[in-house]
Amino acid sequence: MKINFTPLQLQYIAKSALFICVIAIIVQLFPIESKFKYQFEVGKPWSYELITASFDFPIYKSEQQLKKEQEEILKEYTPYYQIDTTIQVQQLNKLQADLKKKNVDVIRYKSYIEKTFKTIYSKGIISIDEYNKLQDEGKKNISTIWPNRLTRILSTKDIYTPKTAYETIIKNAPEKIKSYDLHLYLIENLKYDSTTSVLSKSDLLKNLSLSSGMVQAGERIIDRGEIVTPVSFLALNSLKIEFEKRKASIQQSGIVVIGEIIMIFGLISLFYLYIYLFRPRIFNNFSNLVFISLVIVLIIGLTSLTIRYTSSSYYIVPFALLPIIIRVFFDPRTALFAHVITMLIISFMVDNSFQFILLQITSGMVAVSSLKDMTQRSQLAQSALYIFLSYVLMFLALEFISEGDILRIHWQPLIHVAISSAFVLLAYLLIYIFEKIFGLMSSVTLLELTNINSDLLLRFSEAAPGTFQHTLQVSNLATEAAKKINANSLLVRTGALYHDIGKMKHPEYYTENQHGGKNPLLDMDHEEAARTVISHVADGIEIAKKSHLPEQIINFIGTHHGLGKAKYFYNSFINEFPDRTPNDEAFTYPGPLPNNKETAILMMADAVEARSRSLGVYTDESINEMVESMINSQIADGQFKEAPITFRDVETVKSVFKEKIKNIYHSRIVYPTAKSKEN
Repeated sequence: MKINFTPLQLQYIAKSALFICVIAIIVQLFPIESKFKYQFEVGKPWSYELITASFDFPIYKSEQQLKKEQEEILKEYTPYYQIDTTIQVQQLNKLQADLKKKNVDVIRYKSYIEKTFKTIYSKGIISIDEYNKLQDEGKKNISTIWPNRLTRILSTKDIYTPKTAYETIIKNAPEKIKSYDLHLYLIENLKYDSTTSVLSKSDLLKNLSLSSGMVQAGERIIDRGEIVTPVSFLALNSLKIEFEKRKASIQQSGIVVIGEIIMIFGLISLFYLYIYLFRPRIFNNFSNLVFISLVIVLIIGLTSLTIRYTSSSYYIVPFALLPIIIRVFFDPRTALFAHVITMLIISFMVDNSFQFILLQITSGMVAVSSLKDMTQRSQLAQSALYIFLSYVLMFLALEFISEGDILRIHWQPLIHVAISSAFVLLAYLLIYIFEKIFGLMSSVTLLELTNINSDLLLRFSEAAPGTFQHTLQVSNLATEAAKKINANSLLVRTGALYHDIGKMKHPEYYTENQHGGKNPLLDMDHEEAARTVISHVADGIEIAKKSHLPEQIINFIGTHHGLGKAKYFYNSFINEFPDRTPNDEAFTYPGPLPNNKETAILMMADAVEARSRSLGVYTDESINEMVESMINSQIADGQFKEAPITFRDVETVKSVFKEKIKNIYHSRIVYPTAKSKEN
């Protein structure tokens, strides 16, 4: 069975899929490792909420305390050395054999040699490096392991090095013996036993307790404003250790992921609900939703990558880019709402989330406030500076509160926020890229399009100078009206400049360009003349597309006559042929109807300005009557039924038009002519 979806249903399916994808991507971007969200130091005030133990946990000793206790225990530790008893016999036999070769009376000195070697080797000879190591560690005794596995304690004072052993032998040796290199027969018979030594050390340390007490579930640890003492520091540090242990085990069961999904689902739902209820124009445009979602995911992704794969502070991420970019294309409230939602999500990734949220929301407010309308590159630099100053002020305020001493302030984070603020300058490049990808339009682009020295507008002014002057007047009227009803005045100004560019194709058909000559339309029948005039809309759209004008500007060209009629020729047909029914389609503009405040204002301004040129007398009454009749007839024809403009807005627009037209056609004094003198 084939299922057919309506365009509206397909649109809602696409938006739902986008919503799910955004949540899934953000969940994947969350750091895997567990982090304790509090930062604390001894002597600093606790800047978070009241902390009570949610479970029993031991109070772990500090590293310094453990080290001190280990040192006390290890004072009783003696390293183990294996003693090789065979070396004594080998070296003694070797010496006696060498003495015989030298014709020395071995028997005469045998007793002395055997006695001395036995004394030295029984106490042990150790390498000079091992001996120095024992001295450095302050060891007074060592344990020697004999072949029968018996262990004896020896004082380090009694053991020999090869040097001291040689000195002992020759001290009382006969002169004949001294002449020989006895040091060649004195080698180490004590070898360090690492296995036994490590086991011995472990046995001593295994009874050392790592904790010094317990914190019971529900027990109060610390409250906001209290100074972190050494005792509370140990309790907080122990809570951190136990938290990370428990978090790791919980993560393995997937509980944390479920919590993250619920949290992200709730926050993203709030943002989409805001757009649905208060910004339907954004919600109804799928491309706009994709754009805003992409910017949010981009900032969260940059933060996640910084935390996961770099050792840099996450404060180098240009968080202020988000409200700036959204503000350029949409309104400040949407930009700030998106920024707050995004920062709330990121706060679950970072430590000290209270400080993070305070700094980022402040900087977001400054970013939105400092960029009311971005019409120059320098405004971005100014915004970056203001953002940096807001970071500095809020950071120092928090440090003053927590430290209470300017000498203890940590200045390094200011370097990170300076880098972050500098990255805000990338917004100019990103704005250009997003414009091209999503078909958006910024104030900078609108300002560039209003340049009357551009190639298209220069050709327009040369080809149809009368129409061009008309567009300038319409642009001024529409801009003033847009300001009064809080519409986008820059968009209206730009749209007005291009709304009649279709007349460039055949400028001779329009009275404003004829300069008193014959009107060629009068030689055509009424339907043909109407179609010729109406064609300037399609011609304008064609020219605009070839000139790569944005869709928002092309929308003004298509809607500035809506579904109205070419009334001059329509009424002329009715008057000339009262018995015939006119072909309405031949006399009707193709539309569409104005679909926003800006296009509605342009339609009114275009009709009023054109009609004002045909007034015979310019008085307050004639101007007021003309403005009222023109706009009221448009309302009666249903031209504004798709535009979100109120009756109050329409009345305000009327008042602006009346005032502006009176100023244009105000009466001037007549200068007197000097009379010639008669003689």
